[in-house]
Amino acid sequence: MSETPAPTLACTQCGGELHPEAGQIFLTCPYCSATVYLDKARVVFHWYIAPTLDETQASAALRRWMSGSQTVKDLDKKARIVSQTFQYFPLWQFKFRSPGGKEEVHLEPAAATSVTELRRMDLPVGDLRRYNSDLDTQSEPPSVPLEAARGWLEQSHPQAELSESALVHIPIYLFKYDYQNRMYAAVVEAATGGVLANLFPAKAEAPYLVAGIVTAAIYLCLATFPLVGYATSNSVGLGSGLGIALAVGCLAAPFLFGFSVWVASKI
Repeated sequence: MSETPAPTLACTQCGGELHPEAGQIFLTCPYCSATVYLDKARVVFHWYIAPTLDETQASAALRRWMSGSQTVKDLDKKARIVSQTFQYFPLWQFKFRSPGGKEEVHLEPAAATSVTELRRMDLPVGDLRRYNSDLDTQSEPPSVPLEAARGWLEQSHPQAELSESALVHIPIYLFKYDYQNRMYAAVVEAATGGVLANLFPAKAEAPYLVAGIVTAAIYLCLATFPLVGYATSNSVGLGSGLGIALAVGCLAAPFLFGFSVWVASKI
């Protein structure tokens, strides 16, 4: 009984014949040294991005994000970091041309993740390096098939003309932290220091809405003074109403500003 011949694939870069062994998914071309990923008889480029942040710097980046304008007040002080792990996370990168001829890039997670904001990253093309097997122990293997990711691309960009596919492993620090007995997750991208998170303790909008409504109501009332004055005393009443409105408005402005600052300091 004859053995089943090993599959023969073409290198994405030089076209040379590749002969992967059974079950092999990462391969280096023996002719041009390109690193490729094999997915159901498809060959795509395989890259990685080197980290520039260490654990301390990544933690500092997270704390800066926590103290920013999006999160609740003093989250950087009140949150308790439970775990911090480093890994190379896989993303499918698709380059395509839109109907207008513009070249665009679309990303899809190549493994399960709760932080889907990863697809909104901007990968620095100049920092892409050939993936090597030394990274395997720190790399999350892709579990989302290439065809599934391409299907998502076609749904979001139905008229896209795909020009290139690649698997890119990006360096991330995954943080899990506790705030008011609830667990949250955030990712620090270790090449740029950017922080990504789907769910986080955000500032409450209601107090800002209240401050805005109070301010608008006061100035709308003041705007009626000249109209009332004109209705009662013609041009003389108009001038008096306008003067009163300006005077009261100037007096109210500092108090309304102080109220807004107080609201911002409490949330």
